[in-house]
Amino acid sequence: MMKVLVLGAGRVGQAVAHDLAEEHQVSVGDVYTENLERVEKFAETFQLDIKNKQETVAKMEEHDVVVGALPGNLGLEAVKSAVEAGTDMVDVSFMPEDPFSLHGEAKKKGVSVVVDAGFGPGMSNVFMGRIEEEMDRLEKVIIRIGGLPLDPEPPLYYKLTWSPSDLIEEYVREARIMRDGEVVKVDPFEKIKDVELDGKGFEEFYSDGLRTLLKTIDAETMEETTLRWKGHLERMNVLRELGFFEKRNLGQTLEVIKPLMEFESKDFCIMDVKAEGEEDGDKVEMDYFFYDEADEKFSSMARSTGYAAAAFTRLLVREREKIGPGIIPPERLGRRKDHHDLMVKELKDRGITIEIEKR
Repeated sequence: MMKVLVLGAGRVGQAVAHDLAEEHQVSVGDVYTENLERVEKFAETFQLDIKNKQETVAKMEEHDVVVGALPGNLGLEAVKSAVEAGTDMVDVSFMPEDPFSLHGEAKKKGVSVVVDAGFGPGMSNVFMGRIEEEMDRLEKVIIRIGGLPLDPEPPLYYKLTWSPSDLIEEYVREARIMRDGEVVKVDPFEKIKDVELDGKGFEEFYSDGLRTLLKTIDAETMEETTLRWKGHLERMNVLRELGFFEKRNLGQTLEVIKPLMEFESKDFCIMDVKAEGEEDGDKVEMDYFFYDEADEKFSSMARSTGYAAAAFTRLLVREREKIGPGIIPPERLGRRKDHHDLMVKELKDRGITIEIEKR
């Protein structure tokens, strides 16, 4: 049994703590006491402000591994604190910074940090690591991913299941994609088009979810798009053009639109990873399909992200010597078939659908 510290008791942090508490001693730190009350039945809790670095490092030093389930703007500082504390970490924050900037220091300190260890990025990276290992040459990759309400309501047709500030970040941060073997930055709304997946009609836009894949995966073309119900992106684009998503206005904007994205509906998570390449001189295609719906305990986004983070944590605990120190992108774990298979099995065991097809 390991001593695990979960940073953040939001929706994802709650799912992580609940899942890991079955076999480990779990503590949860959060700045908000109302969040901590939701995990008191299965974890030790304490109030913690991640911005208080001295206190954070001290808490990390008391544990064997840390799981970061914080908003993206706090992710890098949390990882820095874990490296300083000498404590291994699994992080799911959608941090805007390059986590590899800490690779040298983490390796020097002998600390293993698995970054982007959630649903997507996260499991999408694990799939990509396996795909590249199985192909002699990888030509084209398209990752489509979304977390949506089963019963969307106007005017925004979207339900909040994660950090609202990180949601808006998807609409304003330039997306990095691979074109003709080169990394290029594109406006998220450069291409909004209709797409059908699993019998459902969506609209998609570029999202900056490839992240570490742009440095670790060799492909001519690689894109990630995020799925939304039709009508959502048109409204978000108007708000962006009018300046409502600028930092000086964002607080007031969220006060207005956040209630419009809080309504009764179960959510679902869906992902499709399509890859084309060559193997033994023949054209080959690989397709990963991921699907999950909310249950009585957690939203699907919390399940998909939290259970993935918990699986990454168990893998790190079990395979620490094989994984080694430094900043570890999930695709590196996916390259090993045993690690890939273990991750897939753990999520399937929790009721998540993962289908793999090779043609």
